This record gives sequence, structure tokens and C-alpha cells, in this order.
Amino acid sequence: MQTSTIYDCMLLTLPKNHQLNGNLTSITNSQEVPFDIKRIYYLYDVPGGNSRGGHAHKDLYQIMIALSGSFSVTLDDGKLKRNFLLNQPYQGLLIPPGLWRDLDNFSSGSICMVLASDVYDENDYFRDYEKFIDWKSKK
Repeated sequence: MQTSTIYDCMLLTLPKNHQLNGNLTSITNSQEVPFDIKRIYYLYDVPGGNSRGGHAHKDLYQIMIALSGSFSVTLDDGKLKRNFLLNQPYQGLLIPPGLWRDLDNFSSGSICMVLASDVYDENDYFRDYEKFIDWKSKK
């Protein structure tokens, strides 16, 4: 059972290779990120005023990166909440398992890329906040 709190989250600064013709950031399994990446997906064209997320994971680690534009991530450990603004393509937000997440305030043209420690598994999700709180309280 995951005992993560909002204080276990952190912004990671990814390598930024600055060149005159543009910047390059590379990510290597278990080097720039503390896990092997098994899935990558991205969110885009999120209509203004809409939110994403609204769930928690039991075992999945994630890193969220704003490839373009900006958005806010609110993390909740069942007791406290913490908000992050992602707006740099060389920064990633490390989210350990056991935290509820909500994404909102997407700017026009924003792209959120997510690096995940495992493949998609519906059984790893909490999509009901009350069930998540109940699970967290049993630790």
C-alpha cells in the first residue's frame, strides 16, 4: 500500500542542451527519471475551462511535462493539497503512487506529456474520490 504524501512530489530539471538552432532535452530510462518508462502519452487540444485527471493510481509513477504552453496540477494525499504550475519543457513533475491529481488551467495550444512506470491498467486507478480517501485511511 502506497503511503505517498504531497511532499514526495518534486519538480525535476531535465537536461537542456542549448544550441543556436534550438534546444534539445533527452530522457533516458532510470537516469533522468527514477523508473523505467513503459508508457508515454500526451494530452492536447484540451478545451478552455476543461479539466483532466480526477483520479489516483495505486502503484503507477508518473512524470508530467508541459511540452508546450502551461497547465496546473493539483495533487492531494487525502489530507493536504499542493499545486504546481508546469510551463517549461525541461521540467517534469514526479508524481508517486497514492496521490489524487487534477489538471486544469490549460493554456491555448498546451501539450502535457506523461511518462509512466507501467502500461495502462484500469485496476490501478481510483476514479472515485471517496474510495481513494477510504483506501488512504487504511494505512
